[in-house]
Amino acid sequence: MYQGKCLCGEVEVTVEGDISDIIHCHCSLCRKNSGTAYATNGFVNSADFSIIRGLDKLSQFSFKPGRTRHFCKQCGSPVFSSNSDDKSRIRLRLGILDSDILERPISHNFVSSKANWELLDAELPRYDSFEPGRK
Repeated sequence: MYQGKCLCGEVEVTVEGDISDIIHCHCSLCRKNSGTAYATNGFVNSADFSIIRGLDKLSQFSFKPGRTRHFCKQCGSPVFSSNSDDKSRIRLRLGILDSDILERPISHNFVSSKANWELLDAELPRYDSFEPGRK
């Protein structure tokens, strides 16, 4: 089982099953929604997904008919997306999870739309905390 919550902790979710088709999406919509270079998403069977706290704290935005993004209205954390054409599963924003996941991403998608500063495989320094010199 996977557990997660939004940034403010008001929305808590669980996933009882597997996460499939995990991708790093570089499309402009995911970049705008996440405020980052890409969003990491995976599909979860709707029957395996539960909002265990904070259903009343969720808000939604439909950018296309039948496509809805659900997010915490208090802190703005994206939680999941739903598609009325496929009610059997939801697309979960994996950053919401606190649990380590077993499944791994299968691809970078929409790379032709990626941010021009995102190098994908850059050999940048890695730190366990802030970069040196940051206050």
